[in-house]
Amino acid sequence: MTGHSRPRGADMPPEEFRRHAHAAVDWMADYLANVGELPVLSPVRPGETAAKLPPSAPQHGEAVEDILRDFRDVIVPGVTHWNHPSFFAYFAITGSGPGILGEMLTAALNTNAMLWRTGPAQTELEERTLDWLRQMMGLPEGLHGTIHDTASISTLIALAAAREAAGLGVREEGLSGRDLPRLRVYASREVHSSIDKAGVTLGIGMQGTRKIDTDGEFRMDPAALEAAIEQDRAAGIRPLAVVATTGTTSTSSIDPVRRIAEVCRRLDVWLHVDAAYGGSAALVPEMRHVLDGAELADSLVVNPHKWMFVPVDCSVLYTRRPDVVRRAFSVVPEYLLTPEGETVTNLMDYGPALGKRFRALKLWMVLRYFGAEGMAERIREHCRLARELAGWIGAEPGWEVMAPVPLSLVVFRHRPHGMDDAQVDALNERIMAAVNATGRAYLSHTRVNGRLVLRFAIGNLGTTEEHVRDAWKLLRDAASPEAASS
Repeated sequence: MTGHSRPRGADMPPEEFRRHAHAAVDWMADYLANVGELPVLSPVRPGETAAKLPPSAPQHGEAVEDILRDFRDVIVPGVTHWNHPSFFAYFAITGSGPGILGEMLTAALNTNAMLWRTGPAQTELEERTLDWLRQMMGLPEGLHGTIHDTASISTLIALAAAREAAGLGVREEGLSGRDLPRLRVYASREVHSSIDKAGVTLGIGMQGTRKIDTDGEFRMDPAALEAAIEQDRAAGIRPLAVVATTGTTSTSSIDPVRRIAEVCRRLDVWLHVDAAYGGSAALVPEMRHVLDGAELADSLVVNPHKWMFVPVDCSVLYTRRPDVVRRAFSVVPEYLLTPEGETVTNLMDYGPALGKRFRALKLWMVLRYFGAEGMAERIREHCRLARELAGWIGAEPGWEVMAPVPLSLVVFRHRPHGMDDAQVDALNERIMAAVNATGRAYLSHTRVNGRLVLRFAIGNLGTTEEHVRDAWKLLRDAASPEAASS
């Protein structure tokens, strides 16, 4: 690598930035156009990328041409391409054109909207854009929205607010060294691991999350929930919150939120709805039922970076009780006091972070570019493709769909006649590995009723029926007797 001289203490000159930025944007445009030709799952081995990088930083600045060359030659080959149209392993994310432009402009502005004064436009754009999104999802007026990085943090904030609402004095006195009741959070057995992590972080502990039984479609049983809450109360345990899920990770099941909300109202327990994935489906007018009852929740999270084509990261937390969230987190030292006082929103008051990135810009640009109808059209098509795939699987001898398909996730397995469960598990693991090794598609697995199954999640903007058909052929080829004997 060659050294590169530049004025001491100066940034990259604007004209040099212009030249390299044009080159970078040209690369980005080519990448977005051709990402489907790359191996979706990186073939590198552990440590391979690090071995190509120097063990220490350069003493002198290097030319941007050299840096970009190493990006292309060293970094990109080690990337698993979430923007690939055949990325089916996890709930898809798409860095769309308007979203990428928004991210670029955000980086250029480089603002911190911790206070209204440090980001007037940023604060008000966030509030207005989240109200647009609320309307698009069919949610009622009166919800307060804030943007965070991921659903894990949004949910952590919601459960911290639930703890504040319980009146335990944790904000002032903490948890340790006090005589407090044991606290409990309730969720279905299909709940995301972020709920367990939130419990660990908030001092509730792994055992503080009680997993409620589900029905035949993997949805939380409200009667079992009510019985669990009453049993815990009788044992001196303090119910803190219930987490209902719209679109679980393993099966995309949709908990009966309205019935759960009735239990929470009757027993006076905070209700948080995890709609990180499934909430996006409410952008499709005929699919608004996925959020039925969510208007009764105390808080709800949805991730525009999952299925709304906004680049990572962008998670939205809505709440009917912003006063409680603010009470849980607001700490205002003298140096952060401003003349506007209570007349404005200071985003720092609604979560643990002081710093506040301008994430609203990319969401605003995506919603404007595609529009409500355009967003709905694309999500609707992903759900159609999932139903189509489920139909192909159900019609193929030796294959079975293992869960309902209410959204765009298909959970299935290959089960030839005469194999026991352990053999079927091992076979499906081999099939998944063979498909992923081709570089033409990437799938993941989970367990349903204790059995290993394959997950096929559709949600990338570039995914077409051809991509789904090609992956389905790869699966059948990998399951063929010829493949098994090779």
